[in-house]
Amino acid sequence: MAKSKIVKANEKIAEGVVGGYKKVEEGVVGAYKKVEDKFVDQFLTHEGESVDDAKKRIAKEQAAREQAAKEAAEKRTVEHPAGAGTSDIGKASVEASREIGRASVETSRNMGKH
Repeated sequence: MAKSKIVKANEKIAEGVVGGYKKVEEGVVGAYKKVEDKFVDQFLTHEGESVDDAKKRIAKEQAAREQAAKEAAEKRTVEHPAGAGTSDIGKASVEASREIGRASVETSRNMGKH
């Protein structure tokens, strides 16, 4: 069965819309990556460090912070089972922040040794 003119026109319009969307998406993502790289280069690289190396270092630091937060949360769960000591939420939050800070400082110190 032959496709009607309306169906063919609709398919052509859909292809145009999808193609236009892809071009916009590629432009936006490309521009974002350029801005991100420039920011990392300007503000986050250490002396002699490439942008890619800085991104890897930052990812490792973030992973260390997340691990420290997870460990602090597990420690709080063991020390204060659900329902017990709910008034200590602020204290636990401060402790988690301290753990994250310690992990970040330790990671920064270790990165300079390599």
